[in-house]
Amino acid sequence: MKSKNVDNPELLYIAVIVYESSSDAPNYQHLYQESFVLIKATSLELAKKKAANYAKKEEVSYKNEDGETITWSLKQVVDVNSVLYDDFDTFSDGIDLYTRHFRNYDAYHLFEPVLSPEEL
Repeated sequence: MKSKNVDNPELLYIAVIVYESSSDAPNYQHLYQESFVLIKATSLELAKKKAANYAKKEEVSYKNEDGETITWSLKQVVDVNSVLYDDFDTFSDGIDLYTRHFRNYDAYHLFEPVLSPEEL
């Protein structure tokens, strides 16, 4: 059994990680993936290291159905921060884990594929 360090307990952090796809296919349009990853660590510094290690492990290449190589690679670890609320035992429907702010809704609307009429 693993003992917990009472002096420096593990906390929950959210890492925002962006990956980029590339391909050897002609006319390939790059695709980006934003992931929100839950990390356990005893400090913010350790959480950042763990997030970077996690992100690197998620890089992958594969052949699609047309035999073209698709590669997903780490573009950026955008942010690592503690979760806003981590008492999961007491919530019923919904709890904020991560919040970010922005100034340009039009840019967000263009960026967010769910809000765009353009298909991925």
